[in-house]
Amino acid sequence: MGSKAATFVILAIYVAIMVTIGIYTSKRTKSTTDFMLGGRSVGSWLTAFSYGTTYFSAVVFIGYAGQFGWSYGVSASWVGIGNAFIGSLIPFFLLGRRTRLMTNHIGAKTMPEYFEKRFDSNTLKTASALIVFIFLIPYTASVYNGLSRLFGMVFDLGENGATIIIIAMAVLSAFYVTLGGYKATALNDFFQGIIMLIGIATVVGLTVQKKDGFSAAIDALNIIPDDKGNTGTLGSLFGPDPLNLLGVVLLTSLGTWGLPQMVQKFYAIKDEQAIRKGAVISTFFAVVVAGGSYYMGGFVRLYCTLDQNESGKSFIETLNGRPVYDTMVPALLNQALPNLLIGLVVVLVLSASLSTLSSLVLTSSSTLTNDLIKPRIKNFSDKSQMTTMRVFIAVFLLISVIIACNKNASISTLMSYSWGALSGAFLGPFLYGLFMKKATTAACWASFVTGLGITITHMLLFNLSAFSSVKQSVAQLGCPLNLLSPINAGAFAMIVSLIIVPVVSSFTKTPDEKVVENAFSSLNTK
Repeated sequence: MGSKAATFVILAIYVAIMVTIGIYTSKRTKSTTDFMLGGRSVGSWLTAFSYGTTYFSAVVFIGYAGQFGWSYGVSASWVGIGNAFIGSLIPFFLLGRRTRLMTNHIGAKTMPEYFEKRFDSNTLKTASALIVFIFLIPYTASVYNGLSRLFGMVFDLGENGATIIIIAMAVLSAFYVTLGGYKATALNDFFQGIIMLIGIATVVGLTVQKKDGFSAAIDALNIIPDDKGNTGTLGSLFGPDPLNLLGVVLLTSLGTWGLPQMVQKFYAIKDEQAIRKGAVISTFFAVVVAGGSYYMGGFVRLYCTLDQNESGKSFIETLNGRPVYDTMVPALLNQALPNLLIGLVVVLVLSASLSTLSSLVLTSSSTLTNDLIKPRIKNFSDKSQMTTMRVFIAVFLLISVIIACNKNASISTLMSYSWGALSGAFLGPFLYGLFMKKATTAACWASFVTGLGITITHMLLFNLSAFSSVKQSVAQLGCPLNLLSPINAGAFAMIVSLIIVPVVSSFTKTPDEKVVENAFSSLNTK
């Protein structure tokens, strides 16, 4: 059997399992709480794997691993370490218990509903619901973009073929999420997470082995000049640009604390014991999957080149004078892996991506239905709510597919703007809302405005041709921090959110005392 035929067989088995899980869980999804949160009874293993597989997708494995591996060499592994400890371990212990108890007590099923009931403001709920729907779309599009890149490499697909793949993946993810909701997503995430662990470990081992082991690969990297022409940096501990590397760590790690699709896992977890076990499991998962992806990406320069005359490496095309980062990992895999293992990698990336997609579409459709539609319709039954959520799943995916078919935007750019806007708006209000009784509604609005303001301003100034003169001026400043990077803009928005909420809360009116005391009374529960 040829490699492509074997890949098709593996894919067919994988799809059959996904569909079976969707049908199985559909019979156990009876209410909106079941559909949105799995009845708030999800155990530690399912929660940890669901958290990890939602966290890491084709965006990390294809987009970020390629771009940051090219820019920072093996020091990009620090991003994976940050993802494991800052993005996985700390949120479970810091946010898990309080989030579960408070959201359950005040009856919040989504992050916008949490803002409404914690800060006694319907307008906060409406505004945050719109932010969630709008800015989850580019993230979803970035996942589809990564999938199409890999499938295009494996099956030699043109633009039309890649579009068909994007549509097929959208249909598959919509199918099982529509049937089983959160339970289908959690079960699929567990199965997909196991594939990701096995696949990443295999790919990383073969990537280094192909270049005669770790020491030889590091020596070869240190001979290659970085983007500034310096040698000896790509194989070093902190790489050629530690400051901008820190921006990547902050965006991709701290960002999870304020993302609705991530913190919602804590709404659904079963109990405190499950939170503690889940913290350990999710951290191990992140070390292997994220750490492995960025570590693998650190060696892309050994497999890829911008010089057409350099033999033995894949030539990477450029766009507007810059390398197309999203093609680097597929080129590495094409050289480093035997043909028979390509099918494993396809299923690996597909698993990572579908698990993320399912969480994104479920979060978006649940938010729109629960927070925008339900308050405006009288006698909106559970059955009608689930039907509406299923319709919005299709709408959300359709818009994402249209954006993903435009290849001009890179994977990392789409994801950075999405995370920057969402966590830049929500991180401070959500975190301080759990810990600080004096957090105010005005502080929430201030965080929403600054988070969106920083993101949208950066999008306009550095991506529209009308502002090209501004972009050139900034590029000439010689600042050690890359102001042109949407990654640093997103990290900056998050830091501002953490600062602005306590500052504004210090001189603005707190919500009604009874509302605040009711929310915090839940934390006394054992």
